[in-house]
Amino acid sequence: MLATLPLLEVTDFPRIKRQRTETLQVNLGYRCNQSCVHCHVNAGPHRSEMMAPETLALIPEVLQKRAIGTLDLTGGAPEMHQGFRDLVRQARALGVRVIDRCNLTILFEPEQAGLAEFLAEQGVEVVASLPCYSLENVDKQRGKGVFDKSITGLQKLNALGYGDEASGLKLNLVYNPQGPSLPPSQQALQADYKRELKQHFGIRFNELYALANMPIKRFGSMLISKGQFEPYMQLLKDNYTAANLDGVMCRSLISVDWQGKLYDCDFNQQLGLAVAGKTRHLRDLLNEDMAGKAICVADHCYGCTAGQGSSCGGAL
Repeated sequence: MLATLPLLEVTDFPRIKRQRTETLQVNLGYRCNQSCVHCHVNAGPHRSEMMAPETLALIPEVLQKRAIGTLDLTGGAPEMHQGFRDLVRQARALGVRVIDRCNLTILFEPEQAGLAEFLAEQGVEVVASLPCYSLENVDKQRGKGVFDKSITGLQKLNALGYGDEASGLKLNLVYNPQGPSLPPSQQALQADYKRELKQHFGIRFNELYALANMPIKRFGSMLISKGQFEPYMQLLKDNYTAANLDGVMCRSLISVDWQGKLYDCDFNQQLGLAVAGKTRHLRDLLNEDMAGKAICVADHCYGCTAGQGSSCGGAL
């Protein structure tokens, strides 16, 4: 795989600092039942990296110590970690909002029986990947048969109350462009998604998050191999919007990798850019507040500030 960090390190991106930590985003491991073209963590069925039990046990302690209100679980497929359900229960018992970044097809894996019901019982917010509302585009990006399984998964979640405003069970979808382009207007695209999914499949959901593809890992390597890396970076820079700096996720989020190491965001995690330029572990948060620390930036940060902006919660 072609490395992108050497092409990103020299940057003129503005210097910014961390604010109070409101979200702990934890990558439980890189094992996944899918291998997607746009995946910035290179997750897949053959990855073996998974968080150790002693590191997992620190998460509820940190949530409580730092009064962090949101636990954002990601991977890979975070549900494939054998400690996933116990961690969710502990966080919810603390009154913490829990987000599960779910690829939908995981709901039908044999070892995940009752997963959808568990998420509903615990009031977990589901952020589900669905890069398009058409079969052809989804299967092209995520693999043959993924679209049909994803639709069935959404229908299963709807049957449990997800996407129904009255139930309080939030179901948000995620869109990624098919290639090296910026996402279209999130508001307009959300209207299209709601219309098409309701009309053809009877599916309802709360919000659509339109995310830009980051020029790192699997996607970045593809750009380099096709000679598209520099044009894509220029596109991001040409569309830089200074107003988005106030809303970038790294200001209020700490990213934790499967080993417990800390980063300013999930993208920095994949590039190995440690928080505040120093290797720190999850356990350090029991004694250290990260507010006010400088955020480690590089050229990929233009991906979060281009156009309408892009974060874990969609457009800024």
